[in-house]
Amino acid sequence: MKHWHIFGAIVMGACVAAVGAGRPAGAAESDIANAFAAESAAKAAAAERASAMAVAGREGWLFPVAELRHLAAGKFWGDAAAKVSRASKAEFADPLPAILDFKAQLDKAGIELVVVPVPGKSTIYPDMLSAAVTVAPGAAPPRVDAADQEFMEVLRGAGVRVVDLVPEFLAHRSGKEGQLFCKTDSHWSGNGCVVAARLIAAEIKDRPWLAAVPKISVVGVWRTADVAGDLAAPRTGKEPTPERVAIRFVGEKTGDDPEMIEANPKSPVVLLGDSSSLVFHAGADMHAVGAGLADQLTAELGFAMDLVAVQGSGTASARINLLRRSSSDPNYLKAKRLIIWCFVARDFTESQEWKKVPIAKEPKAANAKG
Repeated sequence: MKHWHIFGAIVMGACVAAVGAGRPAGAAESDIANAFAAESAAKAAAAERASAMAVAGREGWLFPVAELRHLAAGKFWGDAAAKVSRASKAEFADPLPAILDFKAQLDKAGIELVVVPVPGKSTIYPDMLSAAVTVAPGAAPPRVDAADQEFMEVLRGAGVRVVDLVPEFLAHRSGKEGQLFCKTDSHWSGNGCVVAARLIAAEIKDRPWLAAVPKISVVGVWRTADVAGDLAAPRTGKEPTPERVAIRFVGEKTGDDPEMIEANPKSPVVLLGDSSSLVFHAGADMHAVGAGLADQLTAELGFAMDLVAVQGSGTASARINLLRRSSSDPNYLKAKRLIIWCFVARDFTESQEWKKVPIAKEPKAANAKG
């Protein structure tokens, strides 16, 4: 039996690569965003020439090069996709057909899709990277992710439900439980997981079928942990100085010693994605167990999620893993009502393949008899 004391064992190590419509940018905000994009492109190019995976910002902040490339790319779907994508093949460059195909398949199976792009830390803390962005004390910076905003509107126009985390993240980027992203890691922080879970839960809590899902008694406790970020070690070649972050551990209250909550393969809700869903949940190089996005969603909704996540790109690979689940169990998809697809926004341009993936194997045709 796994109990609460397990949650205290934080593993220090390098992580493996980590509501509502956006408002139109005004002229001044557009100028700032353009200057930010140009500076991001220049810094990313310089880092690539130096074979660096991170760019140093202010006050100890480190930013992934891939994230800066994405924010500087501009429009990345339709005819523009092949020009800016780092996909292995041109036919896998455009994320739009793959997302719409995935939704169409899920619609046919009676499963709702909610897409949650995880913004880059430079979207939420642009002032820690660029001199082009200045923020008054207590104020929120302007949005610098215009292309992401536009693409989310394209998805909404096609009937895809999208949770835009950016407005709430910008408004609460300095909460009492700390920042929403780790300074030296490519992932969001423990507090980022909590805020994201609350926003996602707010989007889906009105589904009538949720009332029939058996609930468990869930408790959460905030603790601090030392995290050695995955962006720090490659810069120095030395063991990085740990970063202290706040993490909310979640457990099921069954007695005096709450138990860790395992993912539930039979849950009607699937959390699908990349290491954004594994950090602080999977242990080992994901830093901790019991405090990731899946755990925070369990705390908000009152029942455990099914978790299908990969360390790496959450685009094609995650959907392939979903296919493997449904292929090994013919009844797997019949129990599902909702898939929350959560992946880093930079994968719109940085993913190797935005290909279409079936959600289940095609049934074998019966042998024809003469």
